[in-house]
Amino acid sequence: MISPSTLLVFSLAAIALVIVPGPNNLYITARGISQGRSAAIASAFGVETGTLVHIAAAAAGLSYLIARSAAAFTAVKWAGAAYLVYLGIRTLVSRNEETEKTATGQPLHRVFLEGVVVNVLNPKVILFFLAFLPQFVDPAAGSPALQIVVLGLVLLLLGIACDMVYAVGAGTLSRLLRGRREPLKYFSGLVYLGLGVATALAGGGRSR
Repeated sequence: MISPSTLLVFSLAAIALVIVPGPNNLYITARGISQGRSAAIASAFGVETGTLVHIAAAAAGLSYLIARSAAAFTAVKWAGAAYLVYLGIRTLVSRNEETEKTATGQPLHRVFLEGVVVNVLNPKVILFFLAFLPQFVDPAAGSPALQIVVLGLVLLLLGIACDMVYAVGAGTLSRLLRGRREPLKYFSGLVYLGLGVATALAGGGRSR
């Protein structure tokens, strides 16, 4: 099984990774600012549910296959970019009354599912599970798949803690800016579009 020292080093490295603002954090922040704390928390749990999908895929070897296949990696990358761009355009073109309705009444299960999709289609997460996490897997310590699951769950727990900070902070800011939904709408829409562009450019320098 994984040694305590390896688990400690991995946890410290994972903390350093999750506290740096990335696409998932920015997505949760944009969602929280535009729609409030409940939506931000729902999107955070959606994102981390997507992490469970990545853990299962990595344990089964699917992340490796996708990252090593240029065609599969490109398909995932462009699907993720297209989805984020869609969210951005949908937000930007919504009418004011639709923005107010969305901010207060969008079903949380829909917010949750969008968070899942955003993370599952994030090519950077796939590369993380391929390039970073396997460095802490020791074939002599038992089943590599089980070790991947354990390390992935540690990352997930740390990710949830970090995501909650962003979600609560964004929700609080949303309350302070209540009544200014129009600029918040454009802020969120531009964040989604920016994330879409960043996703499209991810992995551009890979040799495979």
